[in-house]
Amino acid sequence: MGIISSSLRSAAGFFRIVAFSAALSVVAQTPQSASVHPDFDGAWSSATAIPLERPARLKNQPFYTPEQAAQLQRKTGGADDDPLSRLETGSLMLPSLRTSIITDPPDGLLPSLTPSATAARRDRLKRLHNPAAAIDMGLQDRCLLFPTSVPPMIPYRYNSNYQIVQTGDAVMVQAEMIHDARIIRLDRSSHLPSNIRQWLGDSVGHWEGATLVVETTNFNDAGGFYGDAGGMYGWDHNMRVVERFSLLDANTILYRFEVEDATAYTQPWKGELTMTRVLNPPFEYACHEGNLDLPNILKLSTSHPHRAAPASR
Repeated sequence: MGIISSSLRSAAGFFRIVAFSAALSVVAQTPQSASVHPDFDGAWSSATAIPLERPARLKNQPFYTPEQAAQLQRKTGGADDDPLSRLETGSLMLPSLRTSIITDPPDGLLPSLTPSATAARRDRLKRLHNPAAAIDMGLQDRCLLFPTSVPPMIPYRYNSNYQIVQTGDAVMVQAEMIHDARIIRLDRSSHLPSNIRQWLGDSVGHWEGATLVVETTNFNDAGGFYGDAGGMYGWDHNMRVVERFSLLDANTILYRFEVEDATAYTQPWKGELTMTRVLNPPFEYACHEGNLDLPNILKLSTSHPHRAAPASR
C-alpha cells in the first residue's frame, strides 16, 4: 500500500510540474494596464542545467520527473550529454523541468540543416580546426562576437549574464561575453533597409499586453558560427527571430523565441528558458587584454609537421 501511495504521489507531482510548465505561457501573456509595461531593468542570468538539445537518453521525455530532477541536483558532473556537465547550472531545471531548451520540433532537437548549410558547416569546421589565418578562427577567439549576445540568446557554459536598460523608446540588452550591446528599437515599426546587415541584426520591438515582442532581421552571413564556441548553431542573412520577454514574477523573465531561416534549416524551431534576476551587473569583459590565444594557436597550427601549406586567399 505504501508503494502504491508513493507512486501516486510521484505521478501527481509530475503532472503538477507539466501543468505548471504549460501554464507559463498563459501567465506570461496575462495583460496589464495598457499604460504600464513590465520593468526589465537590471542584471539577469540565464545559467541553466537545461541543454539546448534534448540528450539522447531522454529521447521521448520532454520533462524530468521530480525524482530525476532531485537526482540530478545531487550530482556534481557527468557525461558529455549530461546537462550537469556544464560549469554554471544556475537554477538547474527550475521552474519548468524541461529536458531541452528547444520546445519545437517536439523531439527537442535542432532541425536538419539544408544541403547548402551542411556544406557551409563542414567547410567552417574544417577551417576552424585547422586554421591558416586569423579569419579561420572563431568569432569569439577574434573578440568579434559571442553567440550569447545574438538572438536567440542561448546560454553558454559560463558567464550567461546580461544587463538590461529599458526606456520608452528602446531596450538595451548587454551580454557579458565580449560586452556586446543590442538595441531593441521601440520607436519604429520597420526594419533597416535590406542592404544594411549587422552582426546582431536589427531588432524592432512592440508590446502585446505584458509581453515585449521583438523581431530581428538584417543579419549578416555570420562569417561562420558553425562550430564556434564549442558547437553553436549557424545561420545566414535570411534568418528571422521573434523573441518574447515576459515577467513571471519580479525576479524571473520567461524568454521564448522562434527561429525561421529557410536557407539554413529545413523547418522553423522554437525554444524557451528563464532568466533570473541577480544582484550584481556583469563584469567588464576585456577580451583583447592579454589575449595570447589567437597568435599562439596560429603558431602551433602553422608549425605542425603534417599541416599542408595554406592556400592563397
